[in-house]
Amino acid sequence: MRNITLIISILTIISCNTKKDNSTENFDFTTIFEKSDGTETPTYPEVITFYQNLSKAYPEINIQEIGITDSGNPLHIVTLNPDQVFDFEKIRLDKRILLINNGIHPGESDGIDATMLLFRDIANGTIEAPKQTVLATIPIYNIGGALNRNTGTRTNQNGPKAYGFRGNARNYDLNRDFIKNDTKNAQTFAKIFHLTKPDVFIDNHVSNGADYQYTLTHLFTQHNKLNGNLGNYLHNEMHPQLEKSLSNKDWDITPYVNVWGTTPDKGWTQFMDSPRYSTGYTTLWNTLGMMVETHMLKPYKPRVLGTYELMKSMIDITEKDGEQIKNLRQQAFIDLPKQKTYPVNWKVDTTKATNFSFKGYEGSYIDSKITGAKRLKYDQEKPYTKEVRYQNYFLPTSEITIPSSYILPKGFWNVLEKLSLNEISYKALEKDTTISVEVYHIQDYKSRETPYEGHYLHYSTSIRKSIETITFLKGDYIIPTNQKGFRYLLETLEPEAPDSFFNWNFFDTILQQKEGFSPYVWEDKALELLENDESLRQNFEKKKEDSLFANNWYAQLDWIHKQSDNYEKAHMRYPVYRILK
Repeated sequence: MRNITLIISILTIISCNTKKDNSTENFDFTTIFEKSDGTETPTYPEVITFYQNLSKAYPEINIQEIGITDSGNPLHIVTLNPDQVFDFEKIRLDKRILLINNGIHPGESDGIDATMLLFRDIANGTIEAPKQTVLATIPIYNIGGALNRNTGTRTNQNGPKAYGFRGNARNYDLNRDFIKNDTKNAQTFAKIFHLTKPDVFIDNHVSNGADYQYTLTHLFTQHNKLNGNLGNYLHNEMHPQLEKSLSNKDWDITPYVNVWGTTPDKGWTQFMDSPRYSTGYTTLWNTLGMMVETHMLKPYKPRVLGTYELMKSMIDITEKDGEQIKNLRQQAFIDLPKQKTYPVNWKVDTTKATNFSFKGYEGSYIDSKITGAKRLKYDQEKPYTKEVRYQNYFLPTSEITIPSSYILPKGFWNVLEKLSLNEISYKALEKDTTISVEVYHIQDYKSRETPYEGHYLHYSTSIRKSIETITFLKGDYIIPTNQKGFRYLLETLEPEAPDSFFNWNFFDTILQQKEGFSPYVWEDKALELLENDESLRQNFEKKKEDSLFANNWYAQLDWIHKQSDNYEKAHMRYPVYRILK
């Protein structure tokens, strides 16, 4: 009897330790994609239920809610770690982290299905589990778009049968919101990103643009932006390894075909991902980021399977190069704040390019039967292989001198919220303090004439500088640049950067003059100023050599007003101040 009891106890322990639910018999992990022979994708509730059941059946999988989205539904993160450790602080001590984002545009559902297959196949042993890499995924990022399911809005896309909509619950394109954080989705993504602190990031998409033979294209973040050794690794090692790995598996892949309204046979320029985009944002923390862009015209099944194989290849690369990636990232965090200058705008380096064989289709311009105008027509009966010129090198066009710190007045709490969300360190002044600072004055800018993602985005911003001694108030914030969020700070707080908080309209109140003058009152005061200030009078007379100025009486009075102490200091003065090194 004693031996029987012991055997039963041992069997019970083994059973309890192998599966959370003793077995997987209670769950069917065949996906909607598989059941439909690669023609359908699951709904949002079906995706979440799949991962919840997977976590019940396999102890190496964990699912948790992190925060809320604009849809009112929570954002989930699913983690796969054979060690069954799900504390990311502990994980990153000896393992690398690969974060996969899916469904940012839910009509581009390839990654949703491919990641479900990937996590299941690793958990059940169909493919070998990574030993040094922990996988984390956001199953569907744009939940509101996923719930807005339809069969028609992906006009150019070949399947699946039904899918989600590009805009989120408030009709934002979430892949334009990573830096400005207008949506709860983006705010929660920041929490997930800083929780996981991934070494490698993949965002799964489906492409628009030209027609060609490839099912898979890749869009790595621009390597020149990463500076030095980390950028060199991405360009010279990770990128070629991925292409070779997929080629060995008979999956051709090409750089994302950034071509619109013409054919790609003459070559193209790499897409430049600024921080509004997912990989532009994640790169600010030296994460190696890439987008998968499957080709919209290919059937759904091979697009999903290709995405699956690409993610497997990226896991293999991260496994092999994990220690190198870790060291390069750590060194980048050390080296970047030591720079004296930082590039805020870039242009294509036309003296350099990568040439490679591209598999396309002949395209020509024929008469449209609808409009009578010329229209582009590809002929899939005429495939070709041609060498193309891929311009994937960029040069900085403008640089700023890096300050030791910024000062942000406490009144701009909306900016402080973004900094806090992104784990930026700062401290409040304990008393009123007079400091010599560099001040920016907005000299010129242009604005979009139509709304863009809820904003009238500024661009081509230029500034002039001055050194001023200003008394800051108790509670104003000192923000040092020597921290891990170094690049984030410069990209958001330098107004000339394309995705700066200034360009996203966070400081538009300074562009409107609040106090003015009545001409009939100011006329007498202006005359007195000119009579008592010879230098001012001479400058005024010189200005009047411009006929437009000379013939505009109000412009003349306004110019004098702007030279006087009556002119408000806040107008066009950028309210983020710089303490120079």
